[in-house]
Amino acid sequence: MASFVDRVVLHVSGGTGGHGCVSVHREKFKPLGGPDGGNGGNGGDVILRVDPQTTTLLDYHHAPHRHATNGGPGMGDWRAGKHGETLILPVPEGTVVKSKDGRVLADLVGEGSEYIAAAGGIGGLGNASLSSQKRRAPGFALLGIEGESSDVVLELKSIADIALVGFPSAGKSSLIAAMSAARPKIADYPFTTLIPNLGVVQAGEVRFTIADVPGLIEGASEGKGLGHHFLRHVERCAALVHVLDCGTLESDRDPLSDLAVIEAELDKYAVDMSYAGSDGEVVPLNQRPRLIALNKVDLPDGKDMAEFVRPELESRGFKVFEISATSHEGLRQLGFAMGEIVQAARDAIAAAPPKVHAPVLKPRAVNESGFKIRREEKNLEPLFRVLGDKPVRWVKQTDFTNEEAIGYLADRLAKLGVENELFKQGATPGDMVVIGEDDGVVFDWEPTMMAGAELLAAPRGTDVRFADIGDRPTRGQKRDEQVERREAKAVARAELEAERKAGIWTESVSGRRPKPLKESALDTENEE
Repeated sequence: MASFVDRVVLHVSGGTGGHGCVSVHREKFKPLGGPDGGNGGNGGDVILRVDPQTTTLLDYHHAPHRHATNGGPGMGDWRAGKHGETLILPVPEGTVVKSKDGRVLADLVGEGSEYIAAAGGIGGLGNASLSSQKRRAPGFALLGIEGESSDVVLELKSIADIALVGFPSAGKSSLIAAMSAARPKIADYPFTTLIPNLGVVQAGEVRFTIADVPGLIEGASEGKGLGHHFLRHVERCAALVHVLDCGTLESDRDPLSDLAVIEAELDKYAVDMSYAGSDGEVVPLNQRPRLIALNKVDLPDGKDMAEFVRPELESRGFKVFEISATSHEGLRQLGFAMGEIVQAARDAIAAAPPKVHAPVLKPRAVNESGFKIRREEKNLEPLFRVLGDKPVRWVKQTDFTNEEAIGYLADRLAKLGVENELFKQGATPGDMVVIGEDDGVVFDWEPTMMAGAELLAAPRGTDVRFADIGDRPTRGQKRDEQVERREAKAVARAELEAERKAGIWTESVSGRRPKPLKESALDTENEE
């Protein structure tokens, strides 16, 4: 069975940015000419763009996964990587882009209208761009970031001025074929029309588009038949034309009962008001101008039925036209009536004052730090989660196999104020710190990782702070060493005291210091 695809779920992802390059310029007599690593290229974007040659979403139904090209890596000699190519996805005019939860992201009306469905990732900086007066020869580069990934819902809403609605086999396809150059499928069984058909009608100087919507039945607003699936195609129409079958052979049907059923279904159908914005200009279907076309008056029973129900319909305020899609009777008058409604709607839009959307300025707050820290608990242990665009992006750009790159990340976080905020929230050394959401990077917080290591001499690609952390004794180790020294001294004193009492060692006679000469002479004189 043929199917018309007017709603698809598209999985899009932007290209990944290229990594930065770590390189040192070398030439004759200049073995160390400074860093010359180039930046990585940005990943390509995925853009939805209105193309007048595209009329269906069938291509995305068969291939819903679309990915833009990645950016190239940077190279030495200051050569930047190639940017990824933008992926342009053509969509029909009237496509509404929604999120998985139903939030409208864009309403693509007008040739060339576009929406960035997935932005590409930014490329990483090379070591030439990271060099500064304090860090003259970086031994690291930043990594490229993955592009955005999202699932968007594309819904096609036909762009037409007039919509033909009615029961199956009421003659809507025959009517659009008689009034325009459209050639829809026409047969003598219900639900012949499986897709909305569009046709262009010229009524005097007014040219407009009419849409043939698949037949509606009772319960269409609840999903019965094909009507509920295609009612979205009449949401953009300025007016509705009820095509009523006056020559039906079913005994339980007549034009008045058919009109009551269709009107009830239009009342129950909730028009999607979200894509119109906050001005609320979308008018419900049951409040739009409506015309009545009593079809098949070329049949004897059809002519009698039309004359019978016409006074009742006119008493309700409808403009009624007796037509025949086969003999073209009354089509000219119906076409001019449609043109008047369309021209009135266009004049109202032209006469309306232009909409000037004042730009909304959102200046950054004075006390806004660009991040926030949320305290959590995991396995009865405190956990501090750092959230913010900058910290999360910096972590993704860091090469954790390079000590200097990790030190550069620590410097950036400290400069942003993350460490001071952790102190304020009561974090202690060894607490778990996570940067990002569920897939964030986990750290054991070490507050001694202070900034300024770029001023210390160290081999490229290393950071002296990591070596210090591994060799520096903790307070407990220092306390244990001090206790061991005290105990060793006490044992040594006890051994010496025991040896002295045991007479193992005595004072040597030869080691006595002789008395001064003057004192010896005085002693002799005293003896005499």
